[in-house]
Amino acid sequence: MRTLIATAALLAATSLSTAYASDLRMSWWGSDDRHLATQEALKLCGGKFGHTIAPEFTGWTGHQEKVTTQLAGKTEADIMQINWPWLPIFSKSGDGFADLNQYKDVIDLGQWSENDLNSGSVDGKLNGLPVSTTGRVFMFNKTTYEKAGLAIPSTWDELIAAAPVMKEKLGQDYYPFEGAALDARLVVILRTTQKTGKDLIDPTTHKVAWTPEELAEGLEFYQTLVDKGVIESWKTVAAGGNAPLHENPEWAKGKVAGTYQWDSTYGKISGPMEDGQVLVPVKLLTVEGATTEGVYRKPSMLFAISKNSKDPKAAAQVINCMLNDPEAIKILGATRGIPSSKIALEVLGKEGKIKPVQIEANKIVLEASGVGVSPLNEHPRVTDVFDSTFEAFAYGQASAADAAQEIIDGINDALTGI
Repeated sequence: MRTLIATAALLAATSLSTAYASDLRMSWWGSDDRHLATQEALKLCGGKFGHTIAPEFTGWTGHQEKVTTQLAGKTEADIMQINWPWLPIFSKSGDGFADLNQYKDVIDLGQWSENDLNSGSVDGKLNGLPVSTTGRVFMFNKTTYEKAGLAIPSTWDELIAAAPVMKEKLGQDYYPFEGAALDARLVVILRTTQKTGKDLIDPTTHKVAWTPEELAEGLEFYQTLVDKGVIESWKTVAAGGNAPLHENPEWAKGKVAGTYQWDSTYGKISGPMEDGQVLVPVKLLTVEGATTEGVYRKPSMLFAISKNSKDPKAAAQVINCMLNDPEAIKILGATRGIPSSKIALEVLGKEGKIKPVQIEANKIVLEASGVGVSPLNEHPRVTDVFDSTFEAFAYGQASAADAAQEIIDGINDALTGI
């Protein structure tokens, strides 16, 4: 790994050699802490190179629609924060954004792993740099499990076996896990990936890679979790208002004692927990005979450059500064998650700006085995088909076999031509 001193010297040398200024725009979504930090970092990076960068920021809601309109009218910002699942929507052949490989003399691509660079590439063109990498990880309330005299589960069978013990020792309203809607879908995807060694979407054919029988087994597994009292039913959760986990009082009290969440949400879901409750991330639960741990790993977001930018090299200088310059790294902190850039992770680690438990959760994601996740898994057409049919199954309105066939047919139809 390059040392901080060497990298800082390289950046300084690049800054001194730049003899022109450019007017740029950068767009992103986020919360107030991200907005403030990004604007400060843009001032720093703009000052280093003499560029003026106009910030354009919003909340998450409506941001994709805004970017869609801008791209259609060729009015998008020079630098864009984009969501990873947008790549097949906005850049089917890799031509929707500038190819960052063309600016490897400006951007220190060596700070990213090959997997990271591949995840931001379409047909060999680097459309975006992963700002951070996230993935789903199991997290359990250690306090509740200890009260029930139980060890933290390491397999699905152990999780199922925990339900009757927890209910007997602590009460019938205790659940060792939770899962409805998105969480339930990703549990089904995880277990089916472990069983088959295949992701939901085949990256070559853009069709569902599973047979109806394989998906039906995954749906039946979800129902087993409900029937065994491991999780509350989808219908019960919906009747309670579908409150997000961090707003669920039963989670805060420790009555719901496990979840499968993005590692980057650790602080969000642990914050509301009552005093004495300890949340610990653990390795992915696996099924017997699993061919892979099936990790659902992806860039949480990407920095891209508009193919219509009048000065893409200047935009590349700003991106490199924001993600690899120690001063900018300190300003941005973990406002976009645990960074993918090696130097950024090193800087924030030394500064103590990332909690050890967050690093531990992210390490589980980075080290787990997987088969590669297609961004089409999160295409709106795919999620709409899967969730609506899955919900009908969860409500007892369709058999597992019928629901599986309907999901597969619906997704394949939705992705025709993509």
